[in-house]
Amino acid sequence: MTILVDMDDVLENLSDAWIDFLNEEYGTEVDKNAPKDWEIDKSFPELTKAQVYAPLYDPDFWKTVRPIDGAPEMLERLIHEGYEIYVVTASNYVTLQTKMDDVLFRYFPYLDWNNVIVTSNKQMIRGDILIDDAPHNLLEGDYQKILMDAPHNRSFNAELFGVHRANSWREIYRIVHALSNRHAAVGVRGKR
Repeated sequence: MTILVDMDDVLENLSDAWIDFLNEEYGTEVDKNAPKDWEIDKSFPELTKAQVYAPLYDPDFWKTVRPIDGAPEMLERLIHEGYEIYVVTASNYVTLQTKMDDVLFRYFPYLDWNNVIVTSNKQMIRGDILIDDAPHNLLEGDYQKILMDAPHNRSFNAELFGVHRANSWREIYRIVHALSNRHAAVGVRGKR
């Protein structure tokens, strides 16, 4: 099976690092659970959009981003079990190289550019499973869907759209195996 995995807030803690960076830079006290939707700038009303989004273009910022607990180990385990893994990201081309070097390839050394797909339309990518934190990426796509839980997506009714919500990489690992077993059972019956 082919697993497509988002990078930001799925493999690494972009939102937490971003909020910490802004709090330190501007003396704000925004809680990491404050963002309730996709637009993080709404949680920093005293800052301009340019101030809020500036860290994403700062090479030093990417050195503060760390992997989500369990992500490196669980992803490596899935690869060893024979799953094909592709990191599918909508990363900005200006910061892509820095982000990949300082985060993805640093903490996931078993991945390389052959495992990376950059696109703003994830629904166009073929795979069996997509793991993402953005509900809009999980709608319409022709794959099984796993939503990595985050404060900014908790208002999304995952069950209504047939999306599996996961709170950790251990839970993602279990869901992937359940979906894989279901996929194999359907394949054996010839209904796929």
